[in-house]
Amino acid sequence: MAYDLEEQEQLASLKAWWNQYGNLVTWLLIIALAAYAGWTGWNYYQRSQASQAGQLYEELQKAVSANDNAKVQRAATDITSKFGSSAYAQMAALFAAKSAFDVNDLKGAKTQLQWVIDHGTDEYKAIAKIRLAGVLLDEKAYEEALKALSGDFPEQFAGAVADRKGDILAAQGKMDDARGAYKLALDKTDNKNPARQLIQLKLDAIGDASAKAAA
Repeated sequence: MAYDLEEQEQLASLKAWWNQYGNLVTWLLIIALAAYAGWTGWNYYQRSQASQAGQLYEELQKAVSANDNAKVQRAATDITSKFGSSAYAQMAALFAAKSAFDVNDLKGAKTQLQWVIDHGTDEYKAIAKIRLAGVLLDEKAYEEALKALSGDFPEQFAGAVADRKGDILAAQGKMDDARGAYKLALDKTDNKNPARQLIQLKLDAIGDASAKAAA
Protein backbone atom coordinates (compact mmCIF):
# COMPACT_ATOMS: atom_id res chain seq x y z
CA MET A 1 0.00 0.00 0.00
CA ALA A 2 1.40 3.37 -0.98
CA TYR A 3 1.72 5.98 1.75
CA ASP A 4 0.06 9.33 1.19
CA LEU A 5 2.16 12.48 1.00
CA GLU A 6 1.77 13.42 4.69
CA GLU A 7 2.84 9.98 5.86
CA GLN A 8 5.85 10.06 3.53
CA GLU A 9 6.86 13.44 4.93
CA GLN A 10 6.56 12.14 8.50
CA LEU A 11 8.63 9.08 7.66
CA ALA A 12 11.22 11.24 5.93
CA SER A 13 11.43 13.49 8.99
CA LEU A 14 11.72 10.50 11.33
CA LYS A 15 14.41 8.97 9.11
CA ALA A 16 16.36 12.21 9.06
CA TRP A 17 16.06 12.55 12.87
CA TRP A 18 17.16 8.95 13.37
CA ASN A 19 20.10 9.40 11.03
CA GLN A 20 21.20 12.37 13.15
CA TYR A 21 20.41 11.15 16.65
CA GLY A 22 19.75 7.42 16.41
CA ASN A 23 23.28 6.35 17.24
CA LEU A 24 23.33 8.59 20.32
CA VAL A 25 19.96 7.31 21.51
CA THR A 26 21.10 3.72 21.06
CA TRP A 27 24.23 4.29 23.13
CA LEU A 28 22.30 6.13 25.83
CA LEU A 29 19.86 3.23 26.01
CA ILE A 30 22.71 0.73 26.22
CA ILE A 31 24.39 2.75 28.99
CA ALA A 32 21.12 3.02 30.93
CA LEU A 33 20.45 -0.71 30.62
CA ALA A 34 24.02 -1.53 31.60
CA ALA A 35 23.79 0.76 34.64
CA TYR A 36 20.52 -0.84 35.71
CA ALA A 37 21.93 -4.32 35.21
CA GLY A 38 25.05 -3.35 37.16
CA TRP A 39 23.00 -1.88 40.01
CA THR A 40 20.73 -4.91 40.32
CA GLY A 41 23.71 -7.24 39.93
CA TRP A 42 25.65 -5.41 42.66
CA ASN A 43 22.68 -5.56 45.03
CA TYR A 44 22.33 -9.27 44.38
CA TYR A 45 26.06 -9.74 44.91
CA GLN A 46 25.91 -7.81 48.18
CA ARG A 47 22.98 -9.87 49.43
CA SER A 48 24.72 -13.06 48.39
CA GLN A 49 27.96 -12.03 50.09
CA ALA A 50 26.15 -11.08 53.29
CA SER A 51 24.27 -14.39 53.27
CA GLN A 52 27.45 -16.42 52.80
CA ALA A 53 29.30 -14.44 55.46
CA GLY A 54 26.38 -14.92 57.83
CA GLN A 55 26.43 -18.68 57.30
CA LEU A 56 30.16 -18.87 58.00
CA TYR A 57 29.72 -16.69 61.08
CA GLU A 58 27.00 -19.02 62.34
CA GLU A 59 29.42 -21.94 61.93
CA LEU A 60 32.04 -20.00 63.88
CA GLN A 61 29.57 -19.36 66.71
CA LYS A 62 28.80 -23.07 66.91
CA ALA A 63 32.52 -23.82 67.06
CA VAL A 64 32.96 -21.26 69.84
CA SER A 65 30.16 -22.91 71.83
CA ALA A 66 31.81 -26.29 71.30
CA ASN A 67 35.21 -24.91 72.37
CA ASP A 68 36.63 -26.14 69.05
CA ASN A 69 39.47 -23.66 68.59
CA ALA A 70 40.77 -25.22 65.37
CA LYS A 71 37.36 -24.86 63.72
CA VAL A 72 36.98 -21.34 65.08
CA GLN A 73 40.28 -20.34 63.50
CA ARG A 74 39.38 -21.91 60.14
CA ALA A 75 36.00 -20.19 60.04
CA ALA A 76 37.50 -16.85 61.03
CA THR A 77 40.16 -17.15 58.34
CA ASP A 78 37.50 -17.94 55.73
CA ILE A 79 35.43 -14.93 56.76
CA THR A 80 38.30 -12.44 56.93
CA SER A 81 39.78 -13.62 53.61
CA LYS A 82 36.52 -13.74 51.65
CA PHE A 83 34.39 -11.10 53.36
CA GLY A 84 36.99 -8.82 54.94
CA SER A 85 34.98 -5.65 54.47
CA SER A 86 31.98 -6.94 56.42
CA ALA A 87 31.24 -6.48 60.10
CA TYR A 88 31.15 -10.28 60.33
CA ALA A 89 34.90 -10.36 59.64
CA GLN A 90 35.73 -8.02 62.50
CA MET A 91 33.54 -9.90 64.97
CA ALA A 92 34.90 -13.24 63.76
CA ALA A 93 38.50 -12.11 64.27
CA LEU A 94 37.73 -10.93 67.81
CA PHE A 95 36.08 -14.26 68.66
CA ALA A 96 39.01 -16.13 67.11
CA ALA A 97 41.44 -14.08 69.19
CA LYS A 98 39.55 -14.95 72.38
CA SER A 99 39.42 -18.63 71.40
CA ALA A 100 43.16 -18.70 70.70
CA PHE A 101 43.90 -16.93 73.98
CA ASP A 102 41.81 -19.46 75.92
CA VAL A 103 44.03 -22.30 74.64
CA ASN A 104 47.17 -20.27 75.37
CA ASP A 105 47.90 -19.60 71.71
CA LEU A 106 49.03 -16.04 72.30
CA LYS A 107 50.62 -15.73 68.87
CA GLY A 108 47.34 -16.68 67.20
CA ALA A 109 45.42 -14.27 69.42
CA LYS A 110 47.75 -11.41 68.52
CA THR A 111 47.48 -12.20 64.81
CA GLN A 112 43.67 -12.02 64.90
CA LEU A 113 43.68 -8.82 66.96
CA GLN A 114 46.18 -7.20 64.64
CA TRP A 115 43.93 -8.01 61.69
CA VAL A 116 41.10 -6.07 63.34
CA ILE A 117 43.46 -3.17 64.11
CA ASP A 118 44.56 -3.08 60.46
CA HIS A 119 41.14 -3.52 58.85
CA GLY A 120 38.41 -2.70 61.37
CA THR A 121 36.29 0.35 62.07
CA ASP A 122 37.29 2.72 64.89
CA GLU A 123 35.17 0.95 67.50
CA TYR A 124 36.42 -2.52 66.63
CA LYS A 125 40.00 -1.25 66.42
CA ALA A 126 39.67 0.18 69.93
CA ILE A 127 38.45 -3.15 71.32
CA ALA A 128 41.25 -5.01 69.54
CA LYS A 129 43.94 -2.61 70.81
CA ILE A 130 42.76 -2.93 74.42
CA ARG A 131 42.69 -6.72 74.16
CA LEU A 132 46.08 -6.80 72.42
CA ALA A 133 47.52 -4.75 75.27
CA GLY A 134 46.13 -7.37 77.66
CA VAL A 135 47.82 -10.20 75.76
CA LEU A 136 51.12 -8.29 75.73
CA LEU A 137 50.70 -7.67 79.46
CA ASP A 138 50.45 -11.43 80.01
CA GLU A 139 53.66 -11.80 78.01
CA LYS A 140 55.27 -9.12 80.20
CA ALA A 141 55.89 -7.05 77.06
CA TYR A 142 54.99 -3.90 78.98
CA GLU A 143 56.34 -1.25 76.61
CA GLU A 144 54.65 -2.90 73.63
CA ALA A 145 51.43 -3.07 75.62
CA LEU A 146 51.57 0.65 76.40
CA LYS A 147 52.37 1.37 72.75
CA ALA A 148 49.24 -0.52 71.71
CA LEU A 149 47.23 1.91 73.84
CA SER A 150 48.81 5.02 72.35
CA GLY A 151 47.03 7.24 69.87
CA ASP A 152 43.42 8.32 69.69
CA PHE A 153 40.48 6.22 70.85
CA PRO A 154 36.73 6.87 70.64
CA GLU A 155 35.64 8.67 73.81
CA GLN A 156 33.51 5.77 75.03
CA PHE A 157 36.66 3.66 75.43
CA ALA A 158 38.59 6.21 77.54
CA GLY A 159 37.82 4.41 80.80
CA ALA A 160 38.81 0.98 79.50
CA VAL A 161 42.06 2.34 78.04
CA ALA A 162 43.01 4.05 81.31
CA ASP A 163 42.14 0.90 83.26
CA ARG A 164 44.36 -1.26 81.06
CA LYS A 165 47.17 1.28 81.34
CA GLY A 166 46.81 1.06 85.11
CA ASP A 167 47.23 -2.72 84.95
CA ILE A 168 50.41 -2.41 82.88
CA LEU A 169 51.91 0.32 85.05
CA ALA A 170 51.15 -1.63 88.21
CA ALA A 171 52.84 -4.69 86.74
CA GLN A 172 55.89 -2.51 86.07
CA GLY A 173 55.90 -1.39 89.69
CA LYS A 174 55.06 2.20 88.75
CA MET A 175 52.44 2.55 91.44
CA ASP A 176 52.03 6.33 91.36
CA ASP A 177 51.39 6.22 87.62
CA ALA A 178 49.08 3.25 88.05
CA ARG A 179 47.02 5.12 90.65
CA GLY A 180 46.67 8.05 88.30
CA ALA A 181 45.53 5.73 85.52
CA TYR A 182 42.98 3.97 87.72
CA LYS A 183 41.62 7.28 88.99
CA LEU A 184 41.25 8.47 85.40
CA ALA A 185 39.53 5.20 84.57
CA LEU A 186 37.02 5.78 87.38
CA ASP A 187 36.44 9.32 86.19
CA LYS A 188 35.79 8.14 82.62
CA THR A 189 33.62 5.14 83.53
CA ASP A 190 29.89 5.59 83.93
CA ASN A 191 28.58 5.17 87.48
CA LYS A 192 26.23 2.41 86.32
CA ASN A 193 29.03 0.42 84.68
CA PRO A 194 29.89 -2.70 86.74
CA ALA A 195 33.54 -2.26 85.70
CA ARG A 196 33.83 0.59 88.22
CA GLN A 197 33.81 -1.89 91.10
CA LEU A 198 36.78 -3.79 89.71
CA ILE A 199 38.70 -0.58 89.00
CA GLN A 200 38.05 0.58 92.56
CA LEU A 201 39.24 -2.76 93.94
CA LYS A 202 42.50 -2.47 91.98
CA LEU A 203 42.98 1.10 93.17
CA ASP A 204 42.37 0.04 96.76
CA ALA A 205 44.78 -2.88 96.35
CA ILE A 206 47.73 -0.65 95.49
CA GLY A 207 46.70 1.95 98.08
CA ASP A 208 46.19 5.68 97.84
CA ALA A 209 49.51 7.50 98.10
CA SER A 210 47.92 10.71 99.35
CA ALA A 211 46.13 8.85 102.15
CA LYS A 212 49.36 7.12 103.18
CA ALA A 213 51.22 10.45 103.22
CA ALA A 214 48.55 12.03 105.41
CA ALA A 215 48.77 9.10 107.83
